[in-house]
Amino acid sequence: MSLHDLMMPLVRCLDPEQAHRLTIAAMRRGLGPRMGRSTDDRLTVQAFGLTFPSPIGLAAGFDKDAEVVRGAFAMGFGFVEVGSITPLAQQGNPKPRLFRLAQDGAVINRMGFNNKGAAAAAARLHELRRKPLPGPLGVNFGKNKTSEDAAADYAACSAALSKYADYITINVSSPNTPGLRALQSPDQLRELVAAVRRSADPSDSLPPILVKIAPDLEEADLESIAEVAAEPDVGGLIVSNTTIARPETLKSPQASETGGLSGRPLFEPSTDMLRRIYRLTGGKVPLIGVGGVSSAADAYRKIRSGATLVQLYSALIYEGPGLVARITRDLPALLARDGFARVADAVGADCR
Repeated sequence: MSLHDLMMPLVRCLDPEQAHRLTIAAMRRGLGPRMGRSTDDRLTVQAFGLTFPSPIGLAAGFDKDAEVVRGAFAMGFGFVEVGSITPLAQQGNPKPRLFRLAQDGAVINRMGFNNKGAAAAAARLHELRRKPLPGPLGVNFGKNKTSEDAAADYAACSAALSKYADYITINVSSPNTPGLRALQSPDQLRELVAAVRRSADPSDSLPPILVKIAPDLEEADLESIAEVAAEPDVGGLIVSNTTIARPETLKSPQASETGGLSGRPLFEPSTDMLRRIYRLTGGKVPLIGVGGVSSAADAYRKIRSGATLVQLYSALIYEGPGLVARITRDLPALLARDGFARVADAVGADCR
């Protein structure tokens, strides 16, 4: 167990948002955990025309402003996604807006896309990309709360940030920005994807465009999204964002807070949605599975349920930064147990 893992109980005594900011500040100063990256070739994944040294990535939300990308890679992640980043800086929703549900291994947030804006992120990413990164970097786009033209907002993010991204994520599924989830309709998605494509820097090849969807969609909505995902302009889907549902099993007193629920209670519904969308797309659309992953067994279930790649974030709060190294250490044994030579062989095994 690392020193950083030993310090986690102390960190959890702090207000959640304050603890997060202190973590980011420490990582900016080079004081973050250094766990080493996986060198096991069985974990290498090819997706979206990119090479991922491992399928385990950091989900958006942790590093909203692209402040600690190298520090995140040092934790052992195979890829990192920053954001959500909006065209203009915004404060987000009133505090308190982040709540630990310790009894449930969960988190509720209603942050509201608090970030310093696209120009500030572009300046940081410009410096960051002067040297190679150890894995792919995703940049997650959102819209400003007061904006009435969503397509213009995503286009502005693309113009400022696409040149620095290995892949782009269009976030239309956070429950904390009014009207955002309405953008998951097929016509709206097509409009947003087209706007992002048109506005990308013409001097660089356009990164793959992914769409991050909510876990609360009905089957008809999923069918429509699957049709859009199969179109050439969409590189893949991230399944899924936080949920507005509140399972009856929740025990923590903070369970009644409004916002998006993540962590352990999201694992089963998000994994079920992953299987459904994998089947609807015939396994032809690369999927990133996210929601409730806190062990190698969880990551493996996501992979067997259709995920080419897996992301996590909330589990770090309870499991500590050593979680990533434990997952990449244990995952090869799970693959070998079931006769798979590499991650790609196991993708969708439970959907066949």
